[in-house]
Amino acid sequence: MQPTPSFSRYQRFVILVLALTQFTVVLDFMVISPLGDILMKSLSLQPQAFGFAVSAYAFSAGISGLLTAGFADRFDRKKLLLFFYIGFVTGTVLCGFAHSYALLVAARIVTGLFGGVIASVSMAIITDLFTLRQRGRVMGYVQMGFGASQVLGIPIGLFLANALGWEAAFWMIAGLGMIVAALIALRFRPVTAHLAVQQHKPALTHLWHTLTKGPYRLGFAATALLSIGGFMMMPFGSTFAVNNLGLTDKQLPLLFMVSGVSSLFIMPLVGRLSDRVDKFRIFTIASILMGITSVWYTNLGVTPLLPVIGLNVVMMMGIMGRMVPSAALTSAIPALEDRGAFMSVNTSLQQIAGGVAAAIAGFIVTQPAKGLPLDHYSTLGYVTLGISLLSIWLMVGVDRLVKRKPVVTAAVDEAVILSEGY
Repeated sequence: MQPTPSFSRYQRFVILVLALTQFTVVLDFMVISPLGDILMKSLSLQPQAFGFAVSAYAFSAGISGLLTAGFADRFDRKKLLLFFYIGFVTGTVLCGFAHSYALLVAARIVTGLFGGVIASVSMAIITDLFTLRQRGRVMGYVQMGFGASQVLGIPIGLFLANALGWEAAFWMIAGLGMIVAALIALRFRPVTAHLAVQQHKPALTHLWHTLTKGPYRLGFAATALLSIGGFMMMPFGSTFAVNNLGLTDKQLPLLFMVSGVSSLFIMPLVGRLSDRVDKFRIFTIASILMGITSVWYTNLGVTPLLPVIGLNVVMMMGIMGRMVPSAALTSAIPALEDRGAFMSVNTSLQQIAGGVAAAIAGFIVTQPAKGLPLDHYSTLGYVTLGISLLSIWLMVGVDRLVKRKPVVTAAVDEAVILSEGY
């Protein structure tokens, strides 16, 4: 067991703010899935069209991240975070005004252009302000936004959607986003240590330099593969639960809420284990658990609510158990002067891979008619299992790379953090 450094008061505030940004951004993306059955019926959408609506956000987010990567290390990270977060809130407001499929897709593209960069800026801030020995716990706490979105956001969003229309869910997210933006603007300190080591290369040169480094490419490949496996089943999750498993629309909020509550306990635990034990070992166990459970779940027929909830909790353990250690390991790859660019490219590939997964799922899954069970959803479970095993193989390389990283580099990074007074 390794000692785990404690957090300062300001570091705890940073974790809270970044967790709130994660909560709103993840909720904006995740709420599409539980709203899927309502949207498909309201707008008379086929699975392929709905899959494109989901992937439109991911593709635009990925493109935005790549465009941002070249100059991501040139600015105060606080200002960069605030700019893109305000843009994200604006896009979410536009989603609330969308009353047709075309307008919805356009609004999702706008939201993705801004929302897709927020995670990369947050990751760069975490890497700048926290040592590697702290990052497992930081990732665990920040990623609790994922669970909180299911505990609070998705059930409330579904309640509002059922009572006031699906647009109300986006109004709720936008309102909370305005509060978070005010916290960033008024209380967040500048994050500028990286500016002292900048080489002032042109944006395209900096992007090319980041893309062509061998160790960086390994991290990018691992992230992309993880995202494809993670997003494959998500877009049609609520539709499968209603039409194949026999759950009602009123039972869906409870399903998402219980899964989310479980993640609130799982995330901090995984973060602590990642810092105390071994990040790769935790990742491997979680990946195998997720793959096996995915196959089991996607082959179910009509099933009572309690077993469905139980399997969703186990899948959540697998998803969260691999998300936290993989993010912590990947964050240790880039040098200080490349972190913004690396995180932008990494997040872009994550978003694009998620979009590819959603689009592929739309082609695999079919529905004979509105309200009938989905066909071929089980295929997604087998694909997820295969990708989980491939992800372990790639993360072996990432783990070895991080453990071979010169000790002097890690010491310099920690010295920079401590000198900033965090």
